[in-house]
This record gives sequence, structure tokens and C-alpha cells, in this order.
Amino acid sequence: QVQLEESGGGLVQPGGSLRLSCVSSGLIRSRYAIAWFRRAPGKEREGIGCINVKGVRTIYSDALTERFTISRDGAESTVYLQMNDLKLDDTATYYCAASPLICLRGNDASSGQGYDYWGQGTQVTVSS
Repeated sequence: QVQLEESGGGLVQPGGSLRLSCVSSGLIRSRYAIAWFRRAPGKEREGIGCINVKGVRTIYSDALTERFTISRDGAESTVYLQMNDLKLDDTATYYCAASPLICLRGNDASSGQGYDYWGQGTQVTVSS
């Protein structure tokens, strides 16, 4: 059974940083691209970016990429989302999702359509 589990969320002050982790199990770890999304209260799901099996990134949000970086540990089935200079508007539930081999492209993909597997999400709250 395929499972994704996010961790690392929490409460942080504006300007602070967090690193989220997405651990996969049940996947052939070398054969899945992992993407990050978020959903803020009252808003639609928003794509952040994706990293494929070769470490190549696909950007879903140019604006967020200025502060957020996706990386993966090749030796482990873990993908990270490093978030810096967090702002109040970054408050959301953050999700990782998996797709075989490649990062999906297009407007639908940037909203999460087509990704086969999802984690339960981890809450990030930015507040002073």
C-alpha cells in the first residue's frame, strides 16, 4: 500500500523558516516524482513545485519558488520543502503528492490533478 506522510509543520513567526518532510512508503522510491501543494483556509489548492526522480524541479508557483525550495534525499524516500521568510499568507495545510517518474505539467497539474497519491497534510501556521 502506498503511503505518503508529511511532517515538520507547526507555528512560526513571520520571517521564520520551516522544513517540511514527505516520507513515502510502498513506492518504488526511485520511480516517483513528488510534488508539494498547499491549501489555505477558504482558498483552492495551490501548487508549489515538484521534483522528479532525477532531481529536476518543475515550478508551479514562480512567486513561492523565491522563498521555497524542494529537494530530495536520493538515498532515502524523503522529499523536503524548505520554506524561508514565511509570511502570514503562507498559513495553510501543506501536502505532498506522488506521480510515476515525472512531474506533471500544465494548469491542471499545478492544482494537483493527475497526482495519484497524497499525504494527509501538515499544518503550517504563521503568526506573530
